[in-house]
Amino acid sequence: MSETKNKALPKREEIESKYKWRLEDIYSNDSLWEEDFKKVKSLSEEVSQFKGKLGENAETLLGCLKASDELLSLNDKLFVYARMRRDENNANHVYQSLADRASVLSTTVYASVSFIIPEIISIPEDKLNSFIDSNAELQVYKQFFSEALRQKAHTLSEREEELLAFSSEIAHAPRDIFTMFNNADIRFPFIKDETGEETELTKGRYIKFLESKERRVREDAFKALYGTYNKQINTLATTLTSNVKNNRFYATVRNYKSSLEASLDSDNISTDVYDNLIDTVSRNLPLLHKYLKLRKRALKMDQLHMYDLYVPIVEEPAKSIFYKDALDMVVNGLKPLGDEYLGYLKQGFDSGWIDVFENEGKTSGAYSWGAYKSHPYVLLNYQGTINDVFTIAHEMGHALHSFYTNKTQPYIYSEYKIFVAEVASTVNESLLMRYLLGKTENEKEKAYLLNHFLEEFRGTIFRQVMFAEFEKIIHSKTEQGESLTVQALNEIYKGLNEKYYGSEVFVDDDISIEWARIPHFYTSFYVYKYATGFSAATSLSQQILKEGKPAVDRYINFLSSGGSDYPLELLKRAGVDLSTPKPVQDALDVFAQTLEELEKLI
Repeated sequence: MSETKNKALPKREEIESKYKWRLEDIYSNDSLWEEDFKKVKSLSEEVSQFKGKLGENAETLLGCLKASDELLSLNDKLFVYARMRRDENNANHVYQSLADRASVLSTTVYASVSFIIPEIISIPEDKLNSFIDSNAELQVYKQFFSEALRQKAHTLSEREEELLAFSSEIAHAPRDIFTMFNNADIRFPFIKDETGEETELTKGRYIKFLESKERRVREDAFKALYGTYNKQINTLATTLTSNVKNNRFYATVRNYKSSLEASLDSDNISTDVYDNLIDTVSRNLPLLHKYLKLRKRALKMDQLHMYDLYVPIVEEPAKSIFYKDALDMVVNGLKPLGDEYLGYLKQGFDSGWIDVFENEGKTSGAYSWGAYKSHPYVLLNYQGTINDVFTIAHEMGHALHSFYTNKTQPYIYSEYKIFVAEVASTVNESLLMRYLLGKTENEKEKAYLLNHFLEEFRGTIFRQVMFAEFEKIIHSKTEQGESLTVQALNEIYKGLNEKYYGSEVFVDDDISIEWARIPHFYTSFYVYKYATGFSAATSLSQQILKEGKPAVDRYINFLSSGGSDYPLELLKRAGVDLSTPKPVQDALDVFAQTLEELEKLI
């Protein structure tokens, strides 16, 4: 497949190789994967031999940690390869099998290292400190030790930790079931596009349909999508509530007051940060309502429906953007980050990091992933819209965050916390937006971009915080012993839509089941980080544009820090303090200013 319009979804083999990621850079063939699969089993046994000996001396402790790092990094490599191969086509039975085997192996691996933390925290603190002082290589693990001791109250006995590690495969069942249903099994009907031609609805095409000028197309796509999910609504309610119960179980056994507290504690984040975010956004909902009022006026509608929220209120300047042109736009937009950053960006574009187009069975949406022992990868489902251009910038932000971290940090700190994960991606989007706004003198094009910027705020702050509030409510109800039936989930979700969108939008009944199609609800309490990350990124991008090199240097240092310190501390050093509501309010103030600019042009 080349960059031409196709009505039928292509098969994987019909996609040109230049538009596919090069997973051969991880394993040139599956036989090599099998060899490492066997090697992981032997490494797992090697690590297990340190059991009961970590308090003996510094050398033994260091030997165990090094062996564990080697084991876990190789396990990551196996898992990432298998899952990304499956993501190419979720109906491929070969890679379904590899992914399942990798998942089972990971359970065994994490069980085999589960003794390490309990043993470390059982070593008297003065003795542990003496180990660290006497061995320079152990000093690399200082932050790791500090984190282990911080979570001592939530770490169980060695046997209990082993059992929890073994249970993780079962705990992933709700998410795995939803993933297979949502990517491999679900089929949507054909609908008539603007020309009257029957076109298959897919998740990748859904937003494009919602951006159609023709309201009939938007409504048909909206009803077709939710009608399809509604046919399996009881099953989907069961998978979601099972995931919520999983969270309650793990929070309870680890001595947390709530699932929310348990989730945030992994980042050393107080629940106040979560609550303050919801409160700050709730106080600013009149801004969203003001924007929706402008949208209604610009579209010349008496009433907005939920399927009217994505159609641009200003005509898009270009109908379709070729992928090559999109890459050029991203490069130009990110020039403020300096030549080194741009060099790595272009390396990613030219070296098989990216899987570009949608194909039959391919995992929907977009992500960046990879392993410590590989370069990063990016999955796209490129459709040629301006949104897709921003998605490239977004996902390459993630990819280069990982690239800088892996280049700089040892494996133990290579996984940066999810709390900061959305910062780099959104800095890229903000810089790209400022570039595009700065280079256009066309008022219609400027108005279109301002509208897009406002939509980014709506989708990344207002919408994600609504999701976050939904997660908080359903977990709270489960923890209070209430039942989450389909009716209860629908009522909660519709009520939140009514709160967030206000009287300017008619909240269609179909939107009540939107919860049933949101993959992020299976990675609980993740979505709020989009909003905090967007707020931090708004501040950092402004600093980069105003200060130049000093701000860029702070930012690159942030990208290179990985998990070597707590997220709030890393962001403070970059120039943002998210322990207070101020960055969120500052970002919403930018939303207000942007809205004023757009009002003058429409």
